[in-house]
Amino acid sequence: MSTGTTTRNLFARHRRTRSSAGMRRLVRETRLSADCFMYPLFVTHGRGVREPIAPMPGCFQMSADQLGQEAREIASLGIPAVLLFGIPSQKDPMGTGAYDDAGVVQEAVRAIKDAEHELVVATDVCLCEYTDHGHCGPLDYRGEVDNDVALELLARTAVSHARAGADLVAPSAMVDGQVAAIREALDSEGHAQTPIMAYAAKYASAFFGPFRVAAESAPKFGDRRGYQMDPPNVREAMREIAADVAEGADIVMVKPALPYLDIIAAARANFDHPIAAYNVSGEYAMVKAAAANGWIDERRATLEVLTAIRRAGADIVITYHAKDAARGLE
Repeated sequence: MSTGTTTRNLFARHRRTRSSAGMRRLVRETRLSADCFMYPLFVTHGRGVREPIAPMPGCFQMSADQLGQEAREIASLGIPAVLLFGIPSQKDPMGTGAYDDAGVVQEAVRAIKDAEHELVVATDVCLCEYTDHGHCGPLDYRGEVDNDVALELLARTAVSHARAGADLVAPSAMVDGQVAAIREALDSEGHAQTPIMAYAAKYASAFFGPFRVAAESAPKFGDRRGYQMDPPNVREAMREIAADVAEGADIVMVKPALPYLDIIAAARANFDHPIAAYNVSGEYAMVKAAAANGWIDERRATLEVLTAIRRAGADIVITYHAKDAARGLE
């Protein structure tokens, strides 16, 4: 058989297996399911609060009394997990609201667990939403994050979240040694079974802008490039992931997702740990804005984006699209 005939046969086979929706589903290599989604929530103090987030249509700042209904809806869509970010009523230089047992995230964890116990509740462990300067830990005399003090406070925060009932803690501060400090604190305080999802490869990205509006966490001066990763670097990401794995991370995350699909793929090739990818606020906002202008088909674009993240190697997709996507999969 000639090379030309072989090639024609190959193309014909491809056409035959693409010939109908059912056939395409049958031979699909990457399968998207609500089972892999984690839905971020922004929680705030007060009662009856459900405040729309302007740059993130469909997302809200919510008070704890609103979370029961929200949790039930999320669970009904087959989404197994949420990720909580807190917006405190007051901020200070030490970020004390982060590790207050009566804090906004701690209250939210209890509310969700009361309403939908089987829903996995993950909590973001950072101080930037709680400090009045917007950086990820207390500052030293030079105006830089004091790494050692930050480690102590991040560990206290993680323990406080676990004590409230969090199933999973997710340190995002990019403070050196944070995973080890949190693992040691959890173990010593009776929470050895609480896993850590480390923001292991977190890049200094332009795609975080809408999140900083939602979480009210923009730094008051400077930026976070000194402790988040430089976007051009790949090998550095592998070293950062390896360090978090060595310190005891159970799940490692790449953030953002779409501009860093190559990093997700490299992480999948190099590590046997579960890989999470964060489809961040800027990525979400672009799809929503284009759809609102009639430039794209929102459902198709959303499912294509999330499939690409899965295809790159992510086991868990953290996405604001989770509810829409879960409905779109029906």
